[in-house]
Amino acid sequence: MDKLLIRGGRRLQGEVTISGAKNAALPELCAALLVAGPVTLHNVPRLQDVATALKLIRNMGVAVNWGAEAEGGRIDEVVIDAGTLNTPEAPYELVKTMRASIMVLGPLLARFGEATVSLPGGCAIGSRPVDQHIKGLQAMGADIRVEHGYILAKATKLKGARITTDMVTVTGTENLLMAATLAEGETILENAAQEPEIPDLAELLISMGARIEGHGTSRIRIQGVDRLHAPARPHRIVPDRIEAGTFLCAAAAAGGDVVLRNAEARHLEAVIEKLREAGAAIEAGDGFIRVRSEGPGHLKAVSFRTSEYPAFPTDMQAQFMAIDCIADGTATIAETIFENRFMHVNELARLGAHIEVDGKLAVVNGVAKLSGATVMATDLRASASLVIAGLVADGQTIVERIYHLDRGYDRMEAKLQALGADIERVK
Repeated sequence: MDKLLIRGGRRLQGEVTISGAKNAALPELCAALLVAGPVTLHNVPRLQDVATALKLIRNMGVAVNWGAEAEGGRIDEVVIDAGTLNTPEAPYELVKTMRASIMVLGPLLARFGEATVSLPGGCAIGSRPVDQHIKGLQAMGADIRVEHGYILAKATKLKGARITTDMVTVTGTENLLMAATLAEGETILENAAQEPEIPDLAELLISMGARIEGHGTSRIRIQGVDRLHAPARPHRIVPDRIEAGTFLCAAAAAGGDVVLRNAEARHLEAVIEKLREAGAAIEAGDGFIRVRSEGPGHLKAVSFRTSEYPAFPTDMQAQFMAIDCIADGTATIAETIFENRFMHVNELARLGAHIEVDGKLAVVNGVAKLSGATVMATDLRASASLVIAGLVADGQTIVERIYHLDRGYDRMEAKLQALGADIERVK
């Protein structure tokens, strides 16, 4: 099993290109199931979750061409043709490692009138129930049962409905949005998630003939159509704001001068505000963000609270905690989205961090330095926080179980190496 070996203490310098967003790529791969024709996506990140999603789609009989798999192919391009789809099922063995697999439910049900989808697995960061997906589809007339770990769904024709989810749910919004494009009549999604990946998905659907308004707000209106068509041109996936935020935190913690290309500062306003508060200098322009920092000994502890977009994202909590670990002062971090998202705390403590957890609150007392040790990744974003901590720790840090990292970061160690970090993948 692969590990990362990091020798800390190096400043970061140079440029890094941010990949396409994992959280846009996955629903857009599922959206391709809505049409019987080729859908071409550009800026697709090379991630384990993308590979898993494509394996799942191929298992349904769909034709997939992923440039990253072919010698000489365009590595950021995927072409999907669901005209050959013959098995509207998502079995457990393909779903168990990735919760985003639930997003095949809406497209399959809308287009084929039936779907059999395993209840999903994925990161153990807390409860992410699919009941909001099911309730929304039932409101649209679907007959849904859950038996033996599977969602069994049928609908002769989905009907438009007004749906208000009990909580803000990103994948729930995306699933219901895709299903509503082929429903009869109008669907209104209230309390919809507003993350940038949702309007990106909506723009792809619109290019396929969907009628959607209000995407990017808490109220999305969809007028159903009889059928969708293959888009006339490739769709470029929005840049990954969480990958961008992770590299901003890495540069702020380690110190240096780094420019992020293919990055959207407007998608990271809450994170950038906190980084500036911590002492990093950040400037941004069209498609780039530049961060400069003096690194350890020059950072201030910053308190924050995670919440739904556009507030501070839960997916950046662990990475920013790594900054607070070596900052001057004390910071209080409130995690409001997932109940088990402090699992990285014990591993950061192995590196010498001083953190106390009380329920959904973590109090971080900054220390002068961290000390390298062997640590274990527990989930995707926890992995990134341990890498950042390793970049600033004295001596050698080994991060184990980095298959979590590979699920959501496109060759992170290679990008950090290009910035001057002493990091390598080892067996």
